[in-house]
Amino acid sequence: MPPGAERVPWRWLAVGRASRRLVLVVVFVALLLDNMLLTVVVPIVPTFLYTTEYEGGNSSVAPARTEPAPPASRAPPFSSMFSYFDNTTVTVSGSTSAVDLANGTESSRPPQPPASSPPLPSGCPEGEEFLAEENVRVGLLFASKALVQLMVNPSVGLLTHRIGYHIPMFVGFVIMFLSTVMFAFSGTYTLLFIARALQGIGSSFSSVAGLGMLASVYTDDFERGNAMGIALGGLALGVLIGAPFGSVMYEFVGKSSPFLVLAFLALLDGALQLCILQPSKISPEGTQGTPVSALLRDPYILVAAGALCFSNMGVAMLEPTLPIWMMQTMCSPKWQLGMAFLPASISYIIGTNLFGILANKMGRWLCSLTGMAVVGISLLCVPLAKNIYGLIGPNSGLGFAIGMVDSSMMPLMGYLVDLRHASVYGNVYAIADVAFCMGFAIGPSTGGAVVRAVGFPWLMIIIGVINIAYAPLCWYLRNPPAKEEKIAILSQECPMPTTSYTTPKTLRDFPLTDDSDVEAENAE
Repeated sequence: MPPGAERVPWRWLAVGRASRRLVLVVVFVALLLDNMLLTVVVPIVPTFLYTTEYEGGNSSVAPARTEPAPPASRAPPFSSMFSYFDNTTVTVSGSTSAVDLANGTESSRPPQPPASSPPLPSGCPEGEEFLAEENVRVGLLFASKALVQLMVNPSVGLLTHRIGYHIPMFVGFVIMFLSTVMFAFSGTYTLLFIARALQGIGSSFSSVAGLGMLASVYTDDFERGNAMGIALGGLALGVLIGAPFGSVMYEFVGKSSPFLVLAFLALLDGALQLCILQPSKISPEGTQGTPVSALLRDPYILVAAGALCFSNMGVAMLEPTLPIWMMQTMCSPKWQLGMAFLPASISYIIGTNLFGILANKMGRWLCSLTGMAVVGISLLCVPLAKNIYGLIGPNSGLGFAIGMVDSSMMPLMGYLVDLRHASVYGNVYAIADVAFCMGFAIGPSTGGAVVRAVGFPWLMIIIGVINIAYAPLCWYLRNPPAKEEKIAILSQECPMPTTSYTTPKTLRDFPLTDDSDVEAENAE
């Protein structure tokens, strides 16, 4: 083989490491797998806990209850003269009713089983008290991921500023792989809870580092908006595939199968990161970033973060409560519990890709305001559904509207940092991820308790009204002032355009090649 042919793969790899599109592919795949694991458990956990804990507990108690039945069957020597009792005892399933009929003392008890039996022919699960308690337990399990991610995000933002984005991205892959394998082989509520919390740590590393990496590579605001829309499309695709994929695999293959498939895909993602990102290389930011405390005092960043939090809180409340509500009211089989989220996922991926471009033209503040209003209206319509087909319209509107909010607020966070602070993006996207996680922490943890207290319809009314009431605050993001404008107002002069950034930043290639750091030092 000629030496030139041997160098072709390495030359292709060197070109790929300097390509912004391949960086976008890496972030896309990381968000895809993270959100597939986020939603694949939604239809699995409620039915798995019901099967293992409620039905398993009843089946273990059933033999003890059926042991007194043989003495009742030994009574025929005393009642053999009444041969017509033999026919009645065969048709009655309960042992107590057989004894009562044989003795002829309780004639009013046979009507009692029909009072509790109407749900059974339609396939509704038993155990109303267990399902009510399961709302709370499943909500806490789902919220554990977001709560852990909420605590880890600020530390990851500081870490990306010191060592760059590549190593945290790879650490996130390793932790997510371990969490996926643990999900596959967990058989108790405690182990599932630990696996979900471990996923929160990995998700924090992947999302903060990935979005910060995109913001640093795509410096133009319009290109950044398009890139964020594509990356959020990976998030949407993960949500789209996760719940239906989990419900079908759990119904027809088994509980471990969807998690083992995700673990294999995570290994492919790790190999892609090793080839493209070089996670052993430390590349800290050259510019001193704005502290998180200063960013949290910026009212415009807080308004944008609030929009992300409350819009995603609605779907976060649906994840643990909607499957159980469908089991109780619609008597839905297992595969429908995940399919109910399919319209929301499809419309979300359409919304993120469509408004990643349109939001910059129509105004990101208007896009977010409209999206939050539609989120509230869609949530108000969810309890009106009588079957799974009645959920198509509300869930479609919900997913499309959340896509509008996410695709407009994510790039706006980076624009606000460029406009009002130093152009270092790790901390601001840590805040954005904190807002996202607060929605997925408060939503499931409080949603189950609210459903148990006042019911599922009132939960949807409460969160829907909150979204509609918050929507007008997005108007304040219409024309946020830059720092230069404040200086110009104080000096009563305005020599600079209002859309200029705070400090001119030397643009350099994405620091993935060995020569890029030398070029950056020469430029300085």
